[in-house]
Amino acid sequence: MPNLEHPAYPAARLLQLESLVPCRESQVSMLLSIFGERQHFSFPSIFIYGHTSSGKTYVMQTLLNTLQLPHVFVNCVEYFTSRLLLEEILIQLQSRSSETEQTSHVSCDTFNDFVRLFKQAVKSQELQDETLYVVLDRAEQLREMEANILPAFLRLQELTDRSVTVVLLSEIVWELFRPTTGCFEPVTLYFPDYSIGHLQKILSQNHPPEYSTDFYSAYINILLGVFYMVCRNLKELHHLAALNFSKYCEPVVRGEANERDTRKLWKNIEPHLKKAMQTVYLREVSSSQWERLQLDSGEPGQLKGLSAHTHVELPYYSKFLLIAAYLASYNPVRTDKRFFLKHHGKIRKTMKKHEKTSNHLLGPKPFPLDRLLAILYSIVDDRVVPTANIFSQITSLVTLQLLSVVGHNDQLDGPRYKCTVSLDFIRAVAR
Repeated sequence: MPNLEHPAYPAARLLQLESLVPCRESQVSMLLSIFGERQHFSFPSIFIYGHTSSGKTYVMQTLLNTLQLPHVFVNCVEYFTSRLLLEEILIQLQSRSSETEQTSHVSCDTFNDFVRLFKQAVKSQELQDETLYVVLDRAEQLREMEANILPAFLRLQELTDRSVTVVLLSEIVWELFRPTTGCFEPVTLYFPDYSIGHLQKILSQNHPPEYSTDFYSAYINILLGVFYMVCRNLKELHHLAALNFSKYCEPVVRGEANERDTRKLWKNIEPHLKKAMQTVYLREVSSSQWERLQLDSGEPGQLKGLSAHTHVELPYYSKFLLIAAYLASYNPVRTDKRFFLKHHGKIRKTMKKHEKTSNHLLGPKPFPLDRLLAILYSIVDDRVVPTANIFSQITSLVTLQLLSVVGHNDQLDGPRYKCTVSLDFIRAVAR
């Protein structure tokens, strides 16, 4: 029994659309209800929102292309000014009117010019009897443009007196869009995040033909068990699944296990998934580099300096400030005299019971600004003058999130900081 039904569209097209948009049938069904038939006036504007990789752009493109609805699709990040955006819409309309002729450049400085040229373009391709859909992806960029752009797009159907629907795709809610002067309210539609069951179903569809569906589904289940808590992005999970599947298959290829030996397969893939955990979202190595890295004999979980943090370039004194901040975060205050003074005298070795635990396991501790500067002066060979340049570099490290400010800014004893980088990072900076 198909989930998508609409009297205006062929059942074969709807069945094809349903197979292309798994786990988004309810949203597509709602959109079809809003669109109505081709000859009907649709609602003037629709606002679709949801988190990154929740299928907004893909579903909209697939829906319009599969049902062959006349549409214009523009990314507002690529066309970041109002002039570029309006001209691109008109150019796409021209290209729809004649696929063979080369489209000429359209000059459009104001929205009044856009409305006039839009009417001409729609009239030239005889679209008066069908609804035209103007889709603006990453629509939050419209808030950076002139104040009249967003309200005008929401009333484009009224301004042009044509059957046109503007669809806004965004990652933020409508309340952050609404102008203070008021505007036409669009129909809002929410795309929720994919659940773990949805991700399992979608990712399992891409199984290689040489392996069974159950075998690939078991692999996806292992992958999601590792990455679901830190990554819900469908594109990133697609990338991780394609990147690590060859390692999962190695025992089967070598004949050491069959497809049902999940324990052996898990033991083989576990260290490689731990390595991959360090590069989620970073894209710091290409697929070929990642495969070569897996072939190297090294400790599981070590990226051998490939982490993006090790390549951060900092000014000269910022490096010393970061090292000093790390020392201040992980060394107790009472050890400063022993570590950083040349003539510190005799210090008794006393260790409390709870101090046997490594400070790296307990995490960084906050420290005051004067302690940071004192350690800086002791580890830098040259004499450092506490100028505004030094303090501005501390602010820059906070902006880069290498340091974090602890507590409130109105404290009488000055600001307190905490170092947020790892030991591997500091080792790379120190080298």
